[in-house]
Amino acid sequence: MIKTLAKSLREYKKGSVITVLMSASEVVFEILIPLCMAKIIDEGIDNANISAVWKYGIILLVMAIFQLVTGVLSAHIAAKVGVGFAANLRQDMYDNVQTFAFSNIDKYSTASIVTRLTTDVTNIQNAYQMILRMAVRGPVMLVFAMAASFGINSTVAWIFLAIIPVMSVLLLLIIRGAHPIFNRVFHTYDKLNNIVQENVRGIRVVKSFNREDYEISKFNDISENIYKDFSKAEKLLAFNSPVMQFFMYGCMIVISWIGANSIVASGNDAALGMTTGDLTALISYAMQILMSLMMLSMVFVMITISIASAERIAEILNEKTDIANPESPVYTVKNGSICFKNVDFVYASKSDKKVLDDININIASGETVGILGGTGSSKTSLVQLIPRLYDVTGGELLIGGVNVRDYDLDTLRNSVAMVLQKNELFSGTIKENLRWGNENATDDEIKHACRLACADEFIESFPDKYDTHIEQGGSNVSGGQKQRLCIARALLKKPKVLILDDSTSAVDTKTDATIQKSFVEYIPDTTKIIIAQRISSIEHADKIIVLDDGKIAAAGTHEELLENCVIYREVYESQKKGA
Repeated sequence: MIKTLAKSLREYKKGSVITVLMSASEVVFEILIPLCMAKIIDEGIDNANISAVWKYGIILLVMAIFQLVTGVLSAHIAAKVGVGFAANLRQDMYDNVQTFAFSNIDKYSTASIVTRLTTDVTNIQNAYQMILRMAVRGPVMLVFAMAASFGINSTVAWIFLAIIPVMSVLLLLIIRGAHPIFNRVFHTYDKLNNIVQENVRGIRVVKSFNREDYEISKFNDISENIYKDFSKAEKLLAFNSPVMQFFMYGCMIVISWIGANSIVASGNDAALGMTTGDLTALISYAMQILMSLMMLSMVFVMITISIASAERIAEILNEKTDIANPESPVYTVKNGSICFKNVDFVYASKSDKKVLDDININIASGETVGILGGTGSSKTSLVQLIPRLYDVTGGELLIGGVNVRDYDLDTLRNSVAMVLQKNELFSGTIKENLRWGNENATDDEIKHACRLACADEFIESFPDKYDTHIEQGGSNVSGGQKQRLCIARALLKKPKVLILDDSTSAVDTKTDATIQKSFVEYIPDTTKIIIAQRISSIEHADKIIVLDDGKIAAAGTHEELLENCVIYREVYESQKKGA
């Protein structure tokens, strides 16, 4: 996990090293200051030696300035490195998610990925900044303060040394109890984000069914779970500070008592016992040891919180796409012919059941093929194999006579345009959305594609026409308008294979017929695969395939299927009566 996260440091490795050196230097000066103060008291004030006061006072001032400079620099660089490291982590995760196949994406919910990119990365950023500063300052200060204490009075120093293991054990017990809770709470965050995302996306449905109270109740329940988990963890961590302070202030009382007795017994003679300056220095070191232990405990607490986040981030970074380029890819798709040879397919999460079973289909380049089937008959699964959104788990799938696994992924997917069942538009202008199909498309090409998709008529009715702003998800256009824009976007790719996955369901039959006619007249060489529930959308296709429970029930022309296929005939008759 650490190696995985460390790869995202990149240009911030040098800054990390400089921060560590600066933090260590700051501690060294901080340790020397009490010794200098002891000299001022013992050699200057107690001996009424003003020159010694000036001498050690100037040294003290110089060390304080160096401590200030190194402290400010280390804090500044640590903040810059922490923010940069977090930015790299977010970018690396986002870049890796873009390489995922559909099978990889199926492993994570959208809300989970969002939480990892936001909350989890922020936790890592805070933890890393604390590690660079406090995790360096704490141990260095502890070691140097202990060494200086032994140099002044070994009897008193042993008190510090004896108490450290006790506090360490207590700290480990607190962390051991808190870590599983934090691990659980971040998974609960995923559920919370998922509820919010579903509610915002489906707010019109929530309003129309008057389910606001139900949604509020659902949100309150998950929010209450997060509150209870965090409260439980924070109650455990709350013991950390008072436990540390109890032991260390107890040590300081013992030091004061021993030191006072030693000074009185020796008459402030350094040769016989402890001096006032020594006692002052030891009390300062006691405070520094307390601070170092407090810093280390805070670091451990932050690490406890961030370990769960680190594991979740590393999981995304280590996820390798199930679909990758072959070693020697083919960079040219000759034509749009498609051949399914004994194709089987199963989803990884449902490996006990075949989604597609022994599929054999031959489609000539330029043909129009209709696919019909009931809900759950695996129509969408079938067409998603063509651009390798999923890979076949058995048999072969060829395009242009070449196995799809042998193509360069970009080449293959640029040759296949797919209008998914769930259409997505992005925030931006109509023109910007259409140029997803071809970023270099001219205005004339955009307008031509819109005419073919019957989208030009409503676009021209907008005040800003092709510069009309589309809201996120296309919420400010109707379902039929969204479908036609997505078809136009796909046509701009000038693909060899065009797949419409029930993509005209929201348009009227007249517009649907016009779109089908445009395809025949203007893109005759493009292979067209049309999934539809309306027989009128596919009855003029060169071939119609009827799917039933992942298997081909029948294939043929409209007339052949009416005569030979019971399923097709029943659907046709029911729709004809409905019409």
